[in-house]
Amino acid sequence: MKPAEQSKKYIVDLGGWRAKVAGKLRDLILKAEPGITEEIKWGVPVFSSNGMVCSVGAFSDHVGSNFFQGAALKDPKGLFNGGLEAKKTRSVNWYEEDKLDETAFTKLVTEAVAFNNK
Repeated sequence: MKPAEQSKKYIVDLGGWRAKVAGKLRDLILKAEPGITEEIKWGVPVFSSNGMVCSVGAFSDHVGSNFFQGAALKDPKGLFNGGLEAKKTRSVNWYEEDKLDETAFTKLVTEAVAFNNK
């Protein structure tokens, strides 16, 4: 199975609101950076461009997107709400009632890719 198919299966298998959020995040990542590489690592979708950019993973109570170089990124909208004490990574976690700021998330993805491509 190709990585894109594996990602889609991972998302569909989540079911419910977590599948909806994870699917939207995947769509936003692929739209923001059409040349990004999608693969499965650690059982979750991981997106790379000259190194790992971000991942999308679901947990029992939230869906998270981990940015592997998040500490080096600007976050003017304050999306990062996880891993704030980590040296390199930062994550954005969404809970069932949260609203996804698509524009701000897309900007983070674009900035993360630009950081890797420096």
